Amino acid sequence: MNEDQLKKAKSGAGFIAALDQSGGSTPKALKLYGIEEDAYSGDDKMFDLVHEMRTRIVTSPAFDGDRILGAILFEMTMDREFDGRPAAEYLWNVKNVVPFLKIDKGLAEEKDGAQVMKPMPGLDDLLDRAVAKGIFGTKERSVIKLPGAGLDAVVAQQFEIAQQVLAKGLVPIIEPEVDIKSPKKAEAEDQLNDALLEGVNNLPDDQVVMLKLTLPDTDNLYKQLVDHPKVLRVVALSGGYSRDDANEKLSRNNGVIASFSRALTEGLTAQQSDEEFNATLDAAIAGIAKASAT
Repeated sequence: MNEDQLKKAKSGAGFIAALDQSGGSTPKALKLYGIEEDAYSGDDKMFDLVHEMRTRIVTSPAFDGDRILGAILFEMTMDREFDGRPAAEYLWNVKNVVPFLKIDKGLAEEKDGAQVMKPMPGLDDLLDRAVAKGIFGTKERSVIKLPGAGLDAVVAQQFEIAQQVLAKGLVPIIEPEVDIKSPKKAEAEDQLNDALLEGVNNLPDDQVVMLKLTLPDTDNLYKQLVDHPKVLRVVALSGGYSRDDANEKLSRNNGVIASFSRALTEGLTAQQSDEEFNATLDAAIAGIAKASAT
């Protein structure tokens, strides 16, 4: 493990940029960026276009290590380059941004009010490649819609996968997202808080994880997790909130930093000039970094 990256991940200023849209969410991301589905055909062209978008973001002068702590990459992005250099190497050596990798393969069908992750065949091989490419940690997402047995299944699977990640010397970002439209969101968050505390308490003393959580209905609900010695960082997803709403909610949760995807790229389009694009991105980064500093 890179000790400089570990230090930055633990105490660095700024937030984590989530640049990990996968096959299912890429068309929506491109549409928001001003590229309609009839502008391309086939997955290869689609992924080329989204890589161009990501490259434009990370190579922008607005995207800097003073305000961006880390960036989460899609597997295909990890295997590509930014400005002629391997993606993870560019992030760390050029931008001073800690590289993470999304490793989940999407969500299983809903059961008991939650969606666990689909099976991940070949995960060990993917993790080995990630280590070789200079990745610091991983991110893996589940979704919780209601409290109950499904939530417990999500947390159990998350910690099981986390052990596989930790065994490779990587730091897992555990992401059990609570749906912001859940009719029992606060109740689910209370149960999740208890389950996560139990999970981190059971980790060996020499292991740490990160947590990526929905902004809670109760401010500072996750304070014990923020302060926990086995939790390197608690980060928040925007979860469908607008950037302004997400920033406002984030600023009320002390010690939690952002890990926004759609809220980060809100307002960016392929049609903007570089000057317009960089100014829009700079304003977005400034606002998210400010909300993450509380």
